[in-house]
Order: sequence, then C-alpha cells, then structure tokens
Amino acid sequence: MENMCKEELFKLIQETNFAVIELALYLDTHPECSCALETYHEYHHTLLKAIDVYQRRFNPITIYGVHSDECWTWGKEPWPWQKGCDC
Repeated sequence: MENMCKEELFKLIQETNFAVIELALYLDTHPECSCALETYHEYHHTLLKAIDVYQRRFNPITIYGVHSDECWTWGKEPWPWQKGCDC
C-alpha cells in the first residue's frame, strides 16, 4: 500500500469503502452472520489504513482530514478526477 501511486491508492479506497458500506447494510439484516462481520472488520481495517497512507502521502480525502494550523489547505490540490493517472 505504501508503494502505490496516488490513483491506485484512491481506487483502493473507493472500492474498499464500497465493500464496507455494503457489508454494513448486510449486517443490518443479518447481525448474527459471523463470516460477514469478520469480512467487515477486515475491509474496515484496510480502509482505515489506506486512508491514513493516502492522507500522509498526498492530501486529505475529507474535510475531517485537514490539519491546517497556519492556513486553510482544503481544496488546494486538484481533485482526483481533475488529473489523469500518473502511475
């Protein structure tokens, strides 16, 4: 994950986030399914790690990832869809 380019890492975040949301919806109706719960935890862990790596290497993904002590940095970088892949 640490060696992935920006676009690859962002794609992993998107895909993993989708899986986490879908698993959570499934668990809403199947709360006793231990397999789904275990899978949810695995994907959730991967998602949190990928977001951490992305935000340390590139820029915040959400407004909650902004750490601006001296000036506001949210929105200074091009959005992921504004640039082509430079992998």
